[in-house]
Amino acid sequence: MIETRTTPAQESSFDGPGAISMSQADFQRIAGRVQEDYGIHLPQAKKDLVYSRLLRRVRFHGFVDFGTYCDHVESVAGVPERTEMLSALTTNVTHFFREKHHFDLLSSSVLPPLLDAARRGGRVRLWSAGCSSGQEAYSLALTVLALCPDAARYDIRILATDIDPKIVARAQEAVYPAAERAAIGEPLLSRFTESEPEGDSFRIAESARALVTFATLNLIGEWPVRGPFDVIMCRNVAIYFGDAAQHRLWQRFTSFMQPGAHLFIGHSERIVGPAEARLENVGITAYRVLQQRDGTGQRPDTKGATK
Repeated sequence: MIETRTTPAQESSFDGPGAISMSQADFQRIAGRVQEDYGIHLPQAKKDLVYSRLLRRVRFHGFVDFGTYCDHVESVAGVPERTEMLSALTTNVTHFFREKHHFDLLSSSVLPPLLDAARRGGRVRLWSAGCSSGQEAYSLALTVLALCPDAARYDIRILATDIDPKIVARAQEAVYPAAERAAIGEPLLSRFTESEPEGDSFRIAESARALVTFATLNLIGEWPVRGPFDVIMCRNVAIYFGDAAQHRLWQRFTSFMQPGAHLFIGHSERIVGPAEARLENVGITAYRVLQQRDGTGQRPDTKGATK
């Protein structure tokens, strides 16, 4: 998502010969567009970062200032540029088994009963919402395979979504630098990864890739998905939303989950709003959906395109 750190070299000056200017009004137009389209809140403190991230896009189009760039982005012809703007502004920082305590909880208590149910013919669904370049989704797949090596025989699926189509395409390739091997470790490395010919990268094995379906999805837009989900991971995403958008997000997640399902969020995030009444804390930023008060466990209609 939006990176919070910049270096002096990244923070280009607004002044000087040949400088491309970005006025306060330009920044507000960009922030408003990003808020409306993607739910991302850009505070005033991010103005220099926005300038440095979008300067290349302004120059790519040959515009003389950010005002002209804003005009383009807000036009019909500029709709494709909104995706480029999103890619430029978002930073996808992740790694395998990030926040390991979540995967420990999955392995020890969350997944075993779900996998037992799958062996008896049940349906298991996990969702990596904000999957970035795929490490989280594949970490889920590897965790499943470590407990159930023949998972492909059963109705076990992982949905992985992100707002940025470019990062989703990268995730589907499942190729990562060799330096990321350490986070996976043995015996998963030898069982579920493949070395690439050039030797400085590796690929997630087909057995793990086959469990994951990737899709582009805007969490503040329509969700063409079909619940219920047994596990949802949405970590370090909601912190970029305003309070109202966070309230809606947590509530929408719980409507796609049945009692006993688990929601995992980022280390700096908190459950707020109406969803608080439906969730109980079961670990560090880990929550379980409670039975509804009427005891039925019924959910809103969640029919959609992704199964």
